[in-house]
Amino acid sequence: MSDSRISRRNVLAGTGSMAAALLFGRSTRASADSISRPSDTGLLELAAAEAVRLMKSGELDAEHYASVLLARCQAGASLNAFITLRPDSVLEAARDCDLRRRRGARLGMLHGLPIPIKDSLNTANYPTTAGTPALRHFQPQEDAPLVHALTSAGAIVLGKTNLHELSYGYTSNNHAYGTVHNPYDPTRIPGGSSGGTGAAIGYRMAPLGVAEDTEGSIRVPAALCGVAGFRPTTGRYSTVGAVPITPLFDQAGPHARTVPDLLLFDSAVTGAHSPAPMTVLRGVKLGVVRSYWYADLDPETERVTTLALEKLRRAGVELVEGELPDLPHLISLTTDLIQNHDVRPSLTRYLAQYRTGVSFEALLAQASPDVRVMIEAALPGGSDFVPEENYRRAVQVHLPALHALYRDYFARTGVQAVVFPATILPAPRLGEETMDVEVRGRRMPLDQAMARNIAPGSTAGLPGLVLPAGLTGEGLPVALEFDGPRGSDRSLLRLGLALEQVLGRLPPPRGI
Repeated sequence: MSDSRISRRNVLAGTGSMAAALLFGRSTRASADSISRPSDTGLLELAAAEAVRLMKSGELDAEHYASVLLARCQAGASLNAFITLRPDSVLEAARDCDLRRRRGARLGMLHGLPIPIKDSLNTANYPTTAGTPALRHFQPQEDAPLVHALTSAGAIVLGKTNLHELSYGYTSNNHAYGTVHNPYDPTRIPGGSSGGTGAAIGYRMAPLGVAEDTEGSIRVPAALCGVAGFRPTTGRYSTVGAVPITPLFDQAGPHARTVPDLLLFDSAVTGAHSPAPMTVLRGVKLGVVRSYWYADLDPETERVTTLALEKLRRAGVELVEGELPDLPHLISLTTDLIQNHDVRPSLTRYLAQYRTGVSFEALLAQASPDVRVMIEAALPGGSDFVPEENYRRAVQVHLPALHALYRDYFARTGVQAVVFPATILPAPRLGEETMDVEVRGRRMPLDQAMARNIAPGSTAGLPGLVLPAGLTGEGLPVALEFDGPRGSDRSLLRLGLALEQVLGRLPPPRGI
């Protein structure tokens, strides 16, 4: 029986515990407390920082908050956001948080906060499947450093989220563990590869979650699921203990519904606790490169993007038009080539280092056909195989040239970030992942439509912030991405505080 079925059974088994916890929470609270505390529906809309504040002060029991989120996970079970979800373990951890608070113990900055973790990061108490059959029963011996940092700060692992198998795609239509559905329209994809985390945060199963991004896997789901996402400068957060594609691009990062919660995550992981005052927008310069990021946009994406840029302009932002003429060429010489070269040795090292008991050959033999075909194409004799000479040239010549291109652009223009629509079209319908999509009468592969705009930032190692910009006429999210210079993470997030206030937040999905 698959882990996804086990997870659903665990959810059902935990329903009684959740109901009891909810009932207990109501029956032992005085009426005055119930007036001051948000309703259970209101708890779903709390930002992570506010939920932690309430739990640390004792105004909200961690157990009650966890039970409300778990009930929401059950209500949205059809989205298939989780591969493994264990309500009893979550409630037990939450009770321990409450006990620590009552005893006067020192509480971390994420005290009592349940956080869903993409099922590509090692967790000692949960299997780490990477969404692939061969790792269905793989149980790591210890948490990945990023997970350890979160739990050391008081967070609780809510569960392991579904993803595109081996993080090798943009739809999260996982043939081994089931399709993940978009919270704004379940007939559409949530994006990938971190589609489970994006769907969970968008559907209010939790306010903050962990995703991972090699070429858009944080930013695409954030854009399509209507949440905020942050891919930091490559290397800012540890990717040790994460199922890899390439060490040159792999980077974990958060999904959240607010920029302050992205800052909270950054502080918890890096220890950067310095104040983060909001940037004043008047006079801020943002770069616009229309020839690359704005070409061939879906009409509704273009409409929402235009309105959002006008909002920023009215708030005092200066939009600086410019060009990066060598960008397409350098991306063609680096992005896919480096990943195709590195995927086999990276996976081989991971499988051996963490004693999975699975070889690369066995992993590939058991992989779903759609993913196996792509990886096989990168092996010797395949159409995407990369000779060592070409790889060395990509890493030693073309990648440094891309870094230099961006450094020169930021220095020359004085912009704090480049702004563009994160994807060139809203969430496509499920089932279109094997077909070309049509945008303004032009047919293109779905992967190209999802990847074109987000690939440069991750290839260059830039911090990238995705914020919802609005909804299409059909109610689908559209997002803007803001890419800053390497190392400007906290400055970009401070800018994001102000940008979010101007752009506003999306209404929740229907039924919430």
